[in-house]
Amino acid sequence: MKKYEEIHFVDSTKPVWNYSLFTEDDISNFQNGTHYSLYKLFGNKQMEVLGRKGTYFAVWAPNATKVFVKGNFNNWQNHTHQLFVRLDKSGIWEGFIPDVGKGEIYKYHIHGYQGLLLDKGDPFAHFWEQRPLTASITWGLDYNWLDFEWMENRGKHNALTSPYSVYEVHLASWMRPSKYDEETYNTYGQIAERLVPYVKEMGFTHVEFMPVMEHPFDGSWGYQGTGFFAPTSRFGNPQDFMWLVDCLHRAGIGVLLDWVPSHFPYDAHGLFMFDGTHTYEYADMRKGYHPDWNSYIFNYARGEVKSFLISSGRFWCDVFHADGLRVDAVSSMLRLDYSRSEGQWEPNEYGGNGNLEAIAFIKDLNETLYRDFPDIQTIAEEATDWPGISRPTFAEGLGFGMKWMMGWMHDTLDYFKMDPLFRPFMQNKFTFSMMYFYDENFMLPLSHDEVVHGKSPMIYKMPGDDWQKFANLRLLYTYMFTHPGAKLLFMGDEFAQTSEWNYKSELNWSLLQHASHGGMKHCVQKLNELYRSQPALYELQFKQEGFEWVDLEKRNEAVIVYKRKGLRPNDDLIIILNMTPVVRHDWQIDAWGKQVWEEIFNSDSKEFWGTGDVFNPAIEATLVDEETKHYKLRVHLPALAGIVLR
Repeated sequence: MKKYEEIHFVDSTKPVWNYSLFTEDDISNFQNGTHYSLYKLFGNKQMEVLGRKGTYFAVWAPNATKVFVKGNFNNWQNHTHQLFVRLDKSGIWEGFIPDVGKGEIYKYHIHGYQGLLLDKGDPFAHFWEQRPLTASITWGLDYNWLDFEWMENRGKHNALTSPYSVYEVHLASWMRPSKYDEETYNTYGQIAERLVPYVKEMGFTHVEFMPVMEHPFDGSWGYQGTGFFAPTSRFGNPQDFMWLVDCLHRAGIGVLLDWVPSHFPYDAHGLFMFDGTHTYEYADMRKGYHPDWNSYIFNYARGEVKSFLISSGRFWCDVFHADGLRVDAVSSMLRLDYSRSEGQWEPNEYGGNGNLEAIAFIKDLNETLYRDFPDIQTIAEEATDWPGISRPTFAEGLGFGMKWMMGWMHDTLDYFKMDPLFRPFMQNKFTFSMMYFYDENFMLPLSHDEVVHGKSPMIYKMPGDDWQKFANLRLLYTYMFTHPGAKLLFMGDEFAQTSEWNYKSELNWSLLQHASHGGMKHCVQKLNELYRSQPALYELQFKQEGFEWVDLEKRNEAVIVYKRKGLRPNDDLIIILNMTPVVRHDWQIDAWGKQVWEEIFNSDSKEFWGTGDVFNPAIEATLVDEETKHYKLRVHLPALAGIVLR
């Protein structure tokens, strides 16, 4: 806590009092890129000073000549409430304004470099006006959390040795009050009433929210943010979002947040050219401009920017009890030549294409988060072969807990899109993932990116007639949930949404009245149950000992067999995938050590809208070699289906 003795000067006759929360250590760490709780100092803070209630404001604008606060409280006059610049050349402007309380709308009026006049929102505000309005709102973060049990035990839920099944959600379009009105939203409270029991019913262990950080443009899906310390006001205030997280935690569901430290938009009220200069972004546009997204890249070499970003990441874990951050667009951060042709980028000091400052930032970010919150996970969305993404920094890695397995996603979808007639010739594409799986701690994503921009919904990626499409998709999900690694499924995929995702409308929930879609939903529900209940599917999901190919020789028939293994031999599972629409009776499988096996999952079950005609109520086992306990199992394989034996 800061002491009131740090007041430099108070003149109660003036509209702004010269008051500070910063110590010399705060300033030093801020400038050195080592201050990771700036949200406790910057922004607006409601408090009482010398018996007067009001709000303290602090903003970093190092090249400004004057900074004013304007808002409803002074009729939006530009020059009545001027902040004081610190004399330590930190570039921080601050001051206490008496009688300004919670809920005041405001902006900073900045006299910037070369006389440029700017009106900016507060980079550290916790609450903003709902778009298209762009001002910040004075607000506190008081909340009485009720998720004690979850927070005490979440290390077990978030561990790499526990089931980790993620439901990816875009809050605006998961469910709306009116499916025809893109301007109406459920509140955070209404979302909690609907989403929490649904996720619980489906058996997902975690939800991942596409960016909830404040953003001006709906069409950016949240990935072009202006409020790095504020949940979006589209659905309510910060305490309302805390309630949503609280409800999920009390239902035993973890919360991951998409977080975007890679770039930001050029909206006039945002971070771009904040004080008339390139304050937050690189000045050299070979590093500072993002050609893919028409946005600007943070200057990771600047200590103040690094402190800002790591404070933001830490803020969501500290204040909002996030169980982890999925860091977006890591590839673009690491590479100076990302989406740039020759001549559009400059090599680093060693002649390479790595952004050394971004690499250092990422390492410090992960070290800080795991130091302060050892029971969370950070997850990288990174699509290249950059080594050691999810390896500890002391082992020359970047320090993430997991990495999205983009190669698996693309190869798997390419395989399943194929007519089953040609699958026997493409088995290498299917099995290739295990060649590099142990390089990282991988999460298998079937994310929002795969069901937009003409890529078609999951169900229509599948070949064949209507029945075959559903059978193929159930088979794909069976493969996903029995493949090593954590899982992520985008909303709507669980019941075979028939249209591409549209952020302007809600999911087509009416599809669930059809047996085919209801069966798909039930299949995913049972796969989550299988994943959570079978230790062989999660205990060693990132270890070589947890997986073994059993049979890859039946290429012509496109039947693939592998084993998943837990810490106890009795927990071992055999997974058999029949990739063609041909029923195969009396199929022989080699098994060692155990004679008695039972079928515990069949994706062709009638309850999933399968045929239900081919199953294994009893599995015949013939002893081949007593010394090695080698058995031949005789099983029946339904068409386009996966079965799991224990």
